[in-house]
Parts: sequence; C-alpha cells; structure tokens
Amino acid sequence: MMAESRMNDFIKVLSSSEPVPGGGGASAYAAAIGMALGSMVANLTTGKKKYAEYQDEIEEIIASAETIAEELLEFMDKDAEAFEPLSKAYGLPKNTEEEIAERTRIMEQALKAASEAPLALMEKIMEALVLILRLSVIGSRIAISDAGVGAQMCKAALNGASLNVFINTKLMKNRELAEQMNARADEMLAKGNQMADEAYENVVKAIRG
Repeated sequence: MMAESRMNDFIKVLSSSEPVPGGGGASAYAAAIGMALGSMVANLTTGKKKYAEYQDEIEEIIASAETIAEELLEFMDKDAEAFEPLSKAYGLPKNTEEEIAERTRIMEQALKAASEAPLALMEKIMEALVLILRLSVIGSRIAISDAGVGAQMCKAALNGASLNVFINTKLMKNRELAEQMNARADEMLAKGNQMADEAYENVVKAIRG
C-alpha cells in the first residue's frame, strides 16, 4: 500500500523508472496533504468562542475532511491499479491481424479504466475544495494561511489529475466516450480552479489586509 509507505520511500520510487507511482499517485498525495491542512484549520477553530456561531458546521467539516483525506490517500493505489492493465497492454504482440485486433480491444478497455481513475480522483478533490473554500471564510484567523496552502495543493492536484485523463482519452477509439470524459474533466477544472483561487484570495485578504 503506497499510502502506508514512508515519505522518502515514496519519493524514491516516484523518481525511479518504475511506471507507478506516477503523476496520478503524486496528485492524490498532494490533495490528501491539502485536505489535511484544511482539517488542521478546522481543528484549530473548533471550540473557540470567537467562532461559536460556526461550531456545528466546523464539527461537520472535521468529520468530512478526515474521511476525504483518507479516501484521497486510497487513490494513490487506485491510480496504480488502473494503470497496470494499460502498461501490460502496450506490451501485447501485434504481428498478426488477430493479435492487432485483440490488442486494440484490450487497449481500449485499459484506456477507459485509466481515464476513469483520475476522473474519480478529481471528483474527490472537488469535495476537498468545497470544504477548504468554506474554511477560508470561517476558519481561525491564526491558522488561515494553512487553508490557502491547502487550496493551492488541491488546485495543483486537480490540474495534475486532469492530465492523466487527457493523455488516456486522446488514445481512445471511442471518441464519444472520450469527449464525455474530457468534458467532465474540463467542467471540474473550471469550477475547481475557481474555488481554489477564491479560497486563496480570501486568505490573502485576511493576512495582508
């Protein structure tokens, strides 16, 4: 389980010639860190008299953020699992028409799975960004900078995950499905980057005036 490996071990494998982990796993890790920073802001806000009016909401955010962070870490392995069949498909023989046809069929299935995983990761990152954006408004001012860092981490992860969608959909034969996936990714990119930027701007205004 990559999520349970030590940080330096993960970095060593990531920088090696091994096909996984790659950009997808790194994006999931970055997003998990971003959500963890959001959790920290929430935990430093809960129970404070100054933010008593948001107490119930903060408690809900803490619970949701913990779950989302754990699920984002799980995507480190989900990404690797989705890429493995594609990696093997590239090595299939293509010497005869039958082999070419079979390779094409398997490749198409593998490309679809390899596109679905980062799309699902993007959807989970969107959930994290919703919470971080809210924390940039109601979070403790003494920790608000961490909400900004979390937003930036999740923004990078969202954009990174989208590249794993696009590199795979580009090779799909089923162009209708490919374009549907691209459109979903584009939709999340637009909305997610907007949320991340808004959260960052909220933080900058809070700490710089």
